[in-house]
Amino acid sequence: ATLIGNLVADPECRRTQDGRPIVNIRLATSETWRDKSTGERKERSEFHRVVIFNEGLCRIAEQYLKKGTKVFLRGALQTRK
Repeated sequence: ATLIGNLVADPECRRTQDGRPIVNIRLATSETWRDKSTGERKERSEFHRVVIFNEGLCRIAEQYLKKGTKVFLRGALQTRK
C-alpha cells in the first residue's frame, strides 16, 4: 500500500520489553473532486494509524517527523477490527 498525507500528531515512540523501538504515527489523506451535478468542489479525508517496527525507520521518524509533516509511506497493509 502507498499512502501520501500529513501527520495529524507528533510520532509516539515506545519500546518493547526487550528494548526494540516501535513508533506509532497518525496520518490524514484527503481526496478532492468536483461534483458532476452541481460543479461544487468536495473533499473527503481519511485517517490512518501506522506502526513502524524497523529500528532504522523508527530513528528517522523520531528525529525528523512532527505534526503537519507531509509523508510518503509504502508498506504492507494489515487491517484489524
